[in-house]
Amino acid sequence: MAGYWDGPEGEQCPQRTWLATRVGAAAGLVGAAYRIILLRPGSALAALQTAAADSVTMATLGAVFGLSTCLSAQVREEPEDPLNYFIGGCAAGAVLGVRAHSYLTGTTACLGFGITAALMKIGNKEGWRLMGPPKL
Repeated sequence: MAGYWDGPEGEQCPQRTWLATRVGAAAGLVGAAYRIILLRPGSALAALQTAAADSVTMATLGAVFGLSTCLSAQVREEPEDPLNYFIGGCAAGAVLGVRAHSYLTGTTACLGFGITAALMKIGNKEGWRLMGPPKL
């Protein structure tokens, strides 16, 4: 996602949305591969349907996140605010709840994705690192 963080927030919405969609689709493919290996569908067609459904769902979540984040940055006129990322994550979580036909899933995913996305933004702004040697 290196290209996602390049440039000011709230600009280049189509490029940011496309990048988030591609990352979501890739994550969906990886998740589908694990699901197919662990749950062993009955036929090759069932495996293909599972892979397609999982990839499309994750790509949709990525697109919703990218678009919601970018549009909220434009509308709110506060491009560097982590609240934009919370809004994007919450919107993606709500879509997941709609896909699952569950209010509980949507609410939980909204909060989980929103908080995670906001923390990612805060960490990126402040230079947090997940891996590698510590900065001294």
